[in-house]
Amino acid sequence: MDRLGAMQLFVGVVEQGSLAGASRKAGCSTATVTRAVALLEAQLGVRLLHRTARRLQLTEAGREQLATYRVVLSELTASGLIGGQRNQPATPVLQGHFGITAPELFGTLYAVPVIGDFIALHPGVRVRALLLNRLVNLVEEGIDVAVRLAWLPDSGLMAVNLGEVRRVVCAAPSYLARTGVPELPSDLGRHACIGIDDARERELWRFDRPAQSGRSGTGTAMSVGIQPVVSLNSAGAALDMALRGGGLYRGFSYQVARHLAEGRLVSVLDEYEPRPTPVHLVFHPIPARSTVLRAFIDFAAPRLRDALSAVEAEMETYAAAGTSRDRPHDDRSPDRR
Repeated sequence: MDRLGAMQLFVGVVEQGSLAGASRKAGCSTATVTRAVALLEAQLGVRLLHRTARRLQLTEAGREQLATYRVVLSELTASGLIGGQRNQPATPVLQGHFGITAPELFGTLYAVPVIGDFIALHPGVRVRALLLNRLVNLVEEGIDVAVRLAWLPDSGLMAVNLGEVRRVVCAAPSYLARTGVPELPSDLGRHACIGIDDARERELWRFDRPAQSGRSGTGTAMSVGIQPVVSLNSAGAALDMALRGGGLYRGFSYQVARHLAEGRLVSVLDEYEPRPTPVHLVFHPIPARSTVLRAFIDFAAPRLRDALSAVEAEMETYAAAGTSRDRPHDDRSPDRR
């Protein structure tokens, strides 16, 4: 079941007032209609319909999506890109362009592959991508959608939640063998720390004080000022330096999960890990005619959500394994990402 076909069946459910009515109208089974609605809800991460024994009722999210789906289907039908019969699966021929921004490493590892897959499906689409480790003003820099790793302030932007990532302090086993393992955040002052803010001589590394019971992220927040031995404007370069034994690196879990799992890096100060950082796709309200941007967000969101879920699973596996900080490993030729 493709997404556009699911959209057509969802609109049919609302118009007919029931799953059975939509299935009769579309000439398919009720189970197919049920799967179509479930597909949309799973991809959006929200419930679209309240189901009772007597009736179906749209949720607030369902009403919003219904309006969007009707506009998209109407325009595609009017332009001849899809047929008018809802029982015919369809793939729209999209043409247009949009701009996207993401943090450097997140973009390299996750956003760019998704963009490539989207373009392969829709060769008429052109994309401009900015991979930058700074906050991009969408209007001033002509960007339509951004991947944001942060707690979002109140604004006029729309947001689609993708999951969350952790902040992890880690180092190569060879570095820890030379210097010892920091036991407290205050110990960072005697360690070589690798910074990623080239505009400042000092950085604030944030932690949570551990509660008496439970693991990280349950206590009160605290910050430690550190003076990096080197400050870089590239997360990839900072990670590379850490992999080579150059010092402690404070990175996001998506950057370091595989290196932790394979022993090239070891996490420290785990009990002081701050609460996870949410990840969103943010964008201005999409005009009704911006079918390309809407199609990309619908395509990208579930794929990026799955990628972050896989990272979290890898981090949980690493934590459960209790990886030894003393395990020897040759880090002279790291597999850099």
